[in-house]
Amino acid sequence: MTDLNALCERLLDLCRKAGADQVSASAAMSEGMQASVRDGAVEDIGRSEMLDIGVRVLLGSRQACVSASSRSETALVEMAERAVAMAREAPEDPYCALPDISAARLPDLDLCDPALADADRLREDALTIDAAARAVPGVAKSEGSTASWRRSEIALVMSNGFAGTRKGSFWSASCSAIAGEGLGMERDYAHDMARWRDDLRPLEGIGHEAGERAARRIAPRKAPTKSVPMIFDQRLASSIIGHFLGAINGVGVARGSTYLGDRLGKHVFPAGFTITDDPLMSRGIGSRPFDGEGLAPAARMLVEDGVLRTWLLDCSTARQLDLVSTASASFGVGSPPRPSPSNVTLSPGARTPQEMIAGIEEGFFVTEMLGASINSNTGDYSRGATGFWIEKGELAYPVTEATVVGNLIEMFGAVEAANDMPVNRALTVPTLLIEGCHVAGN
Repeated sequence: MTDLNALCERLLDLCRKAGADQVSASAAMSEGMQASVRDGAVEDIGRSEMLDIGVRVLLGSRQACVSASSRSETALVEMAERAVAMAREAPEDPYCALPDISAARLPDLDLCDPALADADRLREDALTIDAAARAVPGVAKSEGSTASWRRSEIALVMSNGFAGTRKGSFWSASCSAIAGEGLGMERDYAHDMARWRDDLRPLEGIGHEAGERAARRIAPRKAPTKSVPMIFDQRLASSIIGHFLGAINGVGVARGSTYLGDRLGKHVFPAGFTITDDPLMSRGIGSRPFDGEGLAPAARMLVEDGVLRTWLLDCSTARQLDLVSTASASFGVGSPPRPSPSNVTLSPGARTPQEMIAGIEEGFFVTEMLGASINSNTGDYSRGATGFWIEKGELAYPVTEATVVGNLIEMFGAVEAANDMPVNRALTVPTLLIEGCHVAGN
């Protein structure tokens, strides 16, 4: 293994000698393996290894970033000289600077599973998933099943005195199944991801879910065009909250290009709604002991009792807004930091998804969405969708080629959360019911 801290320290020294005022040097090393199976036959087993080294230099109020994949002394010297030369020609940015303080203590978040993958293990996992999908009645074949593993180590060394490393691992499993025959074939999928292999849900369950989802989509119809209550399946409900997170990102707020720009301290969601961002969650998919600028992150309320409490900020956007960073800077090798969420959780509601469906006379249960057209200034929303039409409290028939149209501000204000909280997600969001959306079908 390469000593990533030593590489960063050397790059930092070279940049200082080249004339940089401030330096942030980073490196990331990763290795991974994946097995792919289709219709019971192994298609591919692949392995990857990667090393990325990057530097961000600042000369007064000018900055530049350079990255490379070579750790040779010659490459490091060239990186440092090129970065400083580029910074001299860069436009001035009065908000770019390293933070004055940094994380003093790096917590152990249990993010790296010591178990290593091997080809035999992943092949058997993928075969197990694939067989479970093909065993579902109505499934014609598997479009593909995969089992994969990845482990990474990153290091960040800055001229303000911060130096930190973090390790992490991910195990994942997925399946795509095809049901029906000829032109009436339909597909659907299932997947899971976890930091530790033991935290993955049963592999047979992943394959079975993909097969069942595909089988129940056979013989779809067009939806009627009307305004109805819509239920967003747990699998894609996180995309609705994802749009909210995008709207409170400090980059858009600082530019004045977000539809929530004037809503800080005001109700955005119904009373009782709480959304938290916790970067220190043990084994969390989005956990991080330090952010991309070496700051110590902490759990915080994004929404409390329906009220928007904070933006997601890095140092640059915080300075632009005359606020303090929320330690939300993403980590990027050789790129400027940008705000990003970590582990976001929406508080659950009281009803099950089945109870929600039972209370709807006519509506649309959305299970998959395609494409997106979202106006960041107004919140106008339009996405292709498939799912099931609800009639008299039951799923009546599958629906395809529909379009969901609405406004995100109005959607946020008319949402109800179910109680089916998922696990192993960076966005932990239950099934959502939203009143007043419009569906365009036949």
